[in-house]
Amino acid sequence: MRIIISPAKKMAADTDSLAADGLPALLERTERLKAVLQEMSPAELQALWKCNDAIAKRNVERLSAMDLRRRLTPAILSYEGIQYQYMAPRVMETAQLDYLQEHLRILSGFYGLLRPLDGVTPYRLEMQARLPVDGHRDLYGFWGDALARRLAAETDFVLNLASKEYSRAVEPHLPKSVRFLTCAFGEWKDGKIVEKGTMCKMARGQMVRWLAENGVTSWADIRAFDQLGYQYQPDQSTEHHSVFLKTAQKATAHG
Repeated sequence: MRIIISPAKKMAADTDSLAADGLPALLERTERLKAVLQEMSPAELQALWKCNDAIAKRNVERLSAMDLRRRLTPAILSYEGIQYQYMAPRVMETAQLDYLQEHLRILSGFYGLLRPLDGVTPYRLEMQARLPVDGHRDLYGFWGDALARRLAAETDFVLNLASKEYSRAVEPHLPKSVRFLTCAFGEWKDGKIVEKGTMCKMARGQMVRWLAENGVTSWADIRAFDQLGYQYQPDQSTEHHSVFLKTAQKATAHG
């Protein structure tokens, strides 16, 4: 089993807490993206990133001094979004981090596919960014089937906890021999299931932590997930889509 998740926009450098273990597998492609970005003007970069002046300035500075091979942060500690806060890798035991290193893969517009302990440096480049590279009109074209091929070489079962923006870089390219199971987290509202962005990010991070704590490697065992007030709903689920809904008005406290 391999679990895929999205990265986070907010990143930080931390070379002290935990040592990086190896470099990203597709680093040569990342070097190419870095070169393309460094040829762009600050105004072009800000338009690509769709961010305010302060964020653009910080990331232009990061890009100009970027070193992809030294003073790196393990990917799992570099991303700081809500999903990663609920995953809480900094307080995981060694066995749980070993589980993540084996089973978790982080999708990235810049790095392609990351193992949790791969060394990375802060960057800004979303998968859906319209960045023409080497005859491709965007990053989906640039990465092509490379991410799916790497996953298919590792497993015949992919558990999708990534957003649609990122999962579409993998799902269309997987061979039929690889099962692709997406987990959805929602609640009933006005007679229909509603998925809320922040709640989904919380649930995805919490599920990754739960999977690591319980050493889950079977799709059947995933249905036992019951954190944050969610319960598996067999009547709403299909072979490729597992639905978890809140069973109470208030989610249980995180921790």
